[in-house]
Amino acid sequence: MPEKIVAQYNKYIKRRLLFILIVSFLLFLVTVIACISGSADIGLKEMMDLMAGKGTDFVSQIVFHIRMPRIVGGILAGTSLAVSGAVIQSLLRNPLASPFTLGISGASAFGAAFAIIVLGAGSSYTDSNDVAIINNPCLVTSSAFIWSLGSVAVILLLSRYRGATPEIIILSGIIISSLFGAGISAMQYFADNVQLASIIFWTFGDLGRGIWRDSLILAVVLIPILVYFFSQRWNYKSLQSGDEHAKSLGVNVTKVRLSGMVAASLATAIVVSFYGIIAFVGLVVPHIVRRIIGSDEQFLVPASAIFGGMFLLLSDTLARTIIAPIILPVGILTSFIGAPLFLFLLIKGMGRGYWT
Repeated sequence: MPEKIVAQYNKYIKRRLLFILIVSFLLFLVTVIACISGSADIGLKEMMDLMAGKGTDFVSQIVFHIRMPRIVGGILAGTSLAVSGAVIQSLLRNPLASPFTLGISGASAFGAAFAIIVLGAGSSYTDSNDVAIINNPCLVTSSAFIWSLGSVAVILLLSRYRGATPEIIILSGIIISSLFGAGISAMQYFADNVQLASIIFWTFGDLGRGIWRDSLILAVVLIPILVYFFSQRWNYKSLQSGDEHAKSLGVNVTKVRLSGMVAASLATAIVVSFYGIIAFVGLVVPHIVRRIIGSDEQFLVPASAIFGGMFLLLSDTLARTIIAPIILPVGILTSFIGAPLFLFLLIKGMGRGYWT
């Protein structure tokens, strides 16, 4: 009997490690495809020459200064959103929970609208195609980030006052999201045509606006958060059996839940402030991973991280090439992909119980 249990456990571990290895390979494959996909004609031969130090200046400029910042930013953003969603769903034991449920995206959008209208960060057109641009992206990013952290602070204060239960946190997020939604509507009502176009452009969610500096900031913030999440995996796993069970094991439920929420919210806020609103990644990716390998946070956190980066990078590559030379904002494509996929997962999981 012990040998059988050990064999089953080893099979359990191997299946999850195999999934992580497969997704890692898919991420590498999608990265290569993203490097050679685009308006400029760059093939595998040119990429191999570039890696060998024999590439032309033209190929080097296209790959290292245009495509790679977008690729690295997409991987980091997808990782941040997916891991944040997985952790929040575990902490709140709610399949509909995600960083956006807490109103972070709404607060960030309000911050961007505030910078565009009140601080004058978006008030001009490009020379071609009459497309509205944001002429001070640093100001918009800073404002979006500050307001998103403000929404997190309000939610945590309400939770601390009323008790940090999953229900209180979710309801607080819905209230904050509605409040900032009303604020955005008011901003749009008083905006002129150019400011209104700038607000809409920012909220699309676009990886093309990212630069190497943004990717570096994302990496500096994300790596410690990932390490923290992985170090807390056993505490998160104990919460699956309920707060009372976790307390009986010596887990400080309130501290674990609030610290996890702050870390997940910080990771999401930075992504949204740099790239705009990218919907469904933090909601759908954890669902897909859970359906394949289960809810064990020891594997769920790294698997969601890799799958999220692959999912967002693949979506962005499709957005760049599906109707080339027109480049769609990735936020539009993730919504088109995520909405029906999430409905399918909900229908597939009816009557089974989410945490199985």
